[in-house]
Amino acid sequence: MVASRKAEAPIRNAMTCDVEDYFQVQAFEDVIARDAWNYLPSRVEGNTNRVLDLFAQANIKATFFTLGWVAERFPALVRRIIAEGHELASHGMDHVRANHQDRMTFRTDVSDTKALLEDIGGVPVQGYRAASFSIGEQNLWALEVLAEIGYRYSSSIYPIKHDLYGMPSAPRFAFHPFPGSQFTEIPVTTVELFGKRLPCGGGGYFRLLPYALSRAAMRRINAEGGACMFYFHPWEIDPDQPRQTQAPLKSRFRHYTNLRHMEAKLSRVLQDFSWGRVDDVFLKVA
Repeated sequence: MVASRKAEAPIRNAMTCDVEDYFQVQAFEDVIARDAWNYLPSRVEGNTNRVLDLFAQANIKATFFTLGWVAERFPALVRRIIAEGHELASHGMDHVRANHQDRMTFRTDVSDTKALLEDIGGVPVQGYRAASFSIGEQNLWALEVLAEIGYRYSSSIYPIKHDLYGMPSAPRFAFHPFPGSQFTEIPVTTVELFGKRLPCGGGGYFRLLPYALSRAAMRRINAEGGACMFYFHPWEIDPDQPRQTQAPLKSRFRHYTNLRHMEAKLSRVLQDFSWGRVDDVFLKVA
């Protein structure tokens, strides 16, 4: 069953930020050991504060899918997110892919992260996004676990074909993944063109491709009555972050290309579209 919107409601899109540091991304997991994270120069607090400043300037509210690892170390950042009216949501504890966890390990991860974020933020945490969109056909049981724990929605499926993630068979828009529950999965936005499903929900594609293409695709989604689910990371507006020269060329290309242009592109998309928090855009509709 596809979640519907009131016909008379204005089109508004969900702006989301995955709060993680540059050394925690999947592209570098083979070259940066997890036990080194505590000793590397962290930039996530400063970068996320810059994101919050951009949102304040544009007068929009957004959803911050936050790692428990970040929240533990920077509780003031979490409190600023809440104080400025944004939604606090879970990105798991320390960026382990959901499809690398068994059911019990996943349950512990998402339950502990929810409790930690709620303790620091003082607000209910309703949403979850898996690291690297790592929920798909082989581990859809993860959505059941999230509903059992008390999450109301997930944005963990990318309905495209990609070498690192993706579930092309998934619906393109918000849906209830199993009967008898109002739990909602909200995929990252895609557009259909010439019979193919193409990404247009932010991230690396937004950074790598010309802005005009992303804008046209999102305008098409809105013109058809759909709301976009857009995402990016704080490290994407940080061209001065430490370079991982030992990483494979493909990983470096994906991570570093157009970092210097991302903040300007983000400022444009904030002005060109109407934005809101995930819970306001997708959960408070009939």
